[in-house]
Amino acid sequence: MFPNELVVIGIHSAKFPNERNDENLRKAILRYGVEHPVINDKDFGIWRLYGVRAWPTLVLIDPTGRIVGVHEGEITAEQLATVLRKLIAEAEAKGILDRTPVRFHKETPAKTPLRFPGKVLADAVHRRLFVADTGNHRIVVTDFDGKKMLTIGDGQEGLRDGSFESAQFNNPHGLALHGEHLFIADTGNHCIRLADLHRRTVTTIAGTGKLGRGFSQGGKARAVDLRSPWDVAYHAGKLYIAMAGSHQLWVMDLRQGTLFPFAGNGFEGIRDGAPTDAWLAQPSGLAVGDGVLYFADSETSAIRMANLQTGFVRTLVGVGLFDFGDRDGVGAAVRLQHPLGVCYHDGIVYVADTYNHKIKRLYPKTQACQTFAGSGKPGHKDGAQAEAQFDEPSGISYADGKLFVADTNNHAVRVIDLRQNIVRTLPME
Repeated sequence: MFPNELVVIGIHSAKFPNERNDENLRKAILRYGVEHPVINDKDFGIWRLYGVRAWPTLVLIDPTGRIVGVHEGEITAEQLATVLRKLIAEAEAKGILDRTPVRFHKETPAKTPLRFPGKVLADAVHRRLFVADTGNHRIVVTDFDGKKMLTIGDGQEGLRDGSFESAQFNNPHGLALHGEHLFIADTGNHCIRLADLHRRTVTTIAGTGKLGRGFSQGGKARAVDLRSPWDVAYHAGKLYIAMAGSHQLWVMDLRQGTLFPFAGNGFEGIRDGAPTDAWLAQPSGLAVGDGVLYFADSETSAIRMANLQTGFVRTLVGVGLFDFGDRDGVGAAVRLQHPLGVCYHDGIVYVADTYNHKIKRLYPKTQACQTFAGSGKPGHKDGAQAEAQFDEPSGISYADGKLFVADTNNHAVRVIDLRQNIVRTLPME
């Protein structure tokens, strides 16, 4: 769209300290396939110069350098195209439009067995490991030793049902397993997909492929526009969905093929209470345990829980949208930094504290939260838990006395042995 009339420059004014690091920003650009230049406005100088008040903000500048439009919040491609056509026509009429192509160099990523894996799911029964190979738009299945068993998806970005060899995904993340049915949060396609491991087929079971706008009441699963589903969890015939884009938890009745909001009224923030009163903020990780749905509420750097019977939401750790850090403790004293993953085992919630590059251990009954693995310094180092290094771990799953971690920026799956208290990298073919 408008290849020779529009030049896009991204200004990255980060909320979280981890996002202000140049190297972390470079990895994020590679992860999301950004092709335009991005300026790291780590000190908010450009933010203040342009009087920005919200994420995201769009500023339109004409060929003479004059600001001709400002928009706060999200905007659809169609809405933007309408404005651009008018501005392009005006610039052309004035003779100031230069259609000389502008080209930018795009960094070629290194070849690795995985590319920015987002989530991981361990199947203790069959000793299988399902990895959302997010950057390669596919699901990789291995055994617990890393030996590849099969691949789901052809590795090309798209939305296509069919055989494992021909199906296509777009930045898949969350995974949930029930029998031989693997449920996949196909985040970039705003869909939920079902991989039948027996028939070796992929089917879209929820979402239209279009990004939802505004508040939705739900309905027939295939007719509802979803908003960035980030994780899924199965329980008693229902699939729970972390709908990050609408700041809600949703639930799908798999037998009836319907889905509806489960908790959260769509307002972004941290407020406990009944499902229609609670405020959430980009829930991105789910885990079921003891009649509770635990979730990582990423933008509030919180770990929260929703009762599976009533949907009532309660916060375990986390305070507000701008309260984050790296502090062990109890309840309101705890600080995390943008956690993306949780798993439940034996009364403990293990947390992928993503921007702190750590794995934390949270006790729901006492709300005590402690660093469990990782030095806090981004890197790739195996060994003793306290000395090991991760780089933005985003997914975590338990099986066979081990925690399997999707170590996103290291393009790897890490294994924490709970008996030996060591971290190792899972060798991948």
